[in-house]
Amino acid sequence: RTVDFRNVLIIMTSNLGSEHLAAASGEPDAIAREQVLREVRGHFRPEFLNRVDDMIVFHRLTRENMSGIVDIQLRRLEALLADRSMTLSLHDAAKAWLADAGFDPVYGARPLKRVIQKSVQNPLATLILKGEVRDGDRVQVTADETGLVLNGHAVQAEAA
Repeated sequence: RTVDFRNVLIIMTSNLGSEHLAAASGEPDAIAREQVLREVRGHFRPEFLNRVDDMIVFHRLTRENMSGIVDIQLRRLEALLADRSMTLSLHDAAKAWLADAGFDPVYGARPLKRVIQKSVQNPLATLILKGEVRDGDRVQVTADETGLVLNGHAVQAEAA
């Protein structure tokens, strides 16, 4: 059996040349774009680049972009919890805390997934194992001056 890959869309992101975008304010100008593409061409072999149909240079993520990305990442966790009929109720303060903790000016939103795992998913798993959160429960995620709070239980600093 053969598989036709001619109409497959593959998206790959990279931080190659991000320092050039950091120097540009706002949308990447033609000079910053060319500098980024020069970095990409210097990193990847021509045989690989010849198979790439298009390259798009995006502007850098800002902290303001993070709220929507937090929502996207939490939907993945909510899908896992749905198997146990559990739901998440994330307060605005918790969303802001995750957005701040998961944003890095150099790496953008890439650290966010790890922050959600260490600060929400792992502590929630511990609460489930202890029997403090059960199937069908609604999990309240809030934040205070010390960090995240899950159903009244402060997330330990070392988990963040």
